[in-house]
Amino acid sequence: MRLRHIEVFQAIVQTGSISAAARLLNVSQPNISRVLNHAEQQLGFALFERRIQGMSVTAEGRRLLPEIDELCQRLQSITQLAEQLRRGEGQLVRVGAAHAFGQMVMAPALVTWRQQMASVSVELVTEHFSTLCQMILENQLDFALVFGQQVDAALLAEPLFHSSMVALLPRHHPQADPVTLAWLCDNNLLMMQAQDPLGRVLHRALRDKKLNPAVSLSIKTYSVIADMVLAGGGVGVVDLFTACRYADQLKLLPVAQPLPFEVMLISRRDLPQSQSTLQLKQVIRNRLWEIARQCETQFIAG
Repeated sequence: MRLRHIEVFQAIVQTGSISAAARLLNVSQPNISRVLNHAEQQLGFALFERRIQGMSVTAEGRRLLPEIDELCQRLQSITQLAEQLRRGEGQLVRVGAAHAFGQMVMAPALVTWRQQMASVSVELVTEHFSTLCQMILENQLDFALVFGQQVDAALLAEPLFHSSMVALLPRHHPQADPVTLAWLCDNNLLMMQAQDPLGRVLHRALRDKKLNPAVSLSIKTYSVIADMVLAGGGVGVVDLFTACRYADQLKLLPVAQPLPFEVMLISRRDLPQSQSTLQLKQVIRNRLWEIARQCETQFIAG
């Protein structure tokens, strides 16, 4: 029996007549008769006895009823599950982010997301680039928002945003013009680690200029660089998002030599993503661009 045969059979059992089954399924009476006749021809026996009082299930039909009832219940469960999936109920999206994006981008993005899809659970992990890549490869995360750099061939990188790094100085420092790399080195430049995505850019630029910072302090987390500048430990260079978090506490200046960085989403290349995951990625894209424009405006105004 085909699913259409089963649907018509159950409708006739439920309503007691072909005409009532047609109304229940919202089809014509001849359509119901045609499907029923086709089912009985394929089976080789009658499913109903046609009587004046209506349709009566044959002995063979009654033998089928328990199996058909169970199948229909399963089909109803599948329909309910499909509707839950459409609404995102019971789904979990596992997302990672570089530390710099945790507060500036992910926090407002997840607030927006919860307003739209409250039934979907989200796990957020903030980590360094290498750890996030490994977690995605091991299927512990669905995707991550990171600073751009070359990724494993098994990962798919989606560029979102390009900008340049910003210099951080103590709030009341007299310097007002864009600073050079040489100036930064002469004023106790706090260094990013060389293997860091933005650190690679900064270290390469310093090598090209044959410059060596006087401070032998290498810091992995960008917000810690800002905190060190606050504490009077020197000057720093960080991404636009981290810089804007400290705009009320530190002086932000352009760097004369561009230090470009890229923001991208990374995910497993071989794993299709759920509808909920794709929707969350779009929310993050929108919030990232909105916050990036705000940061650039704030930086220019400052």
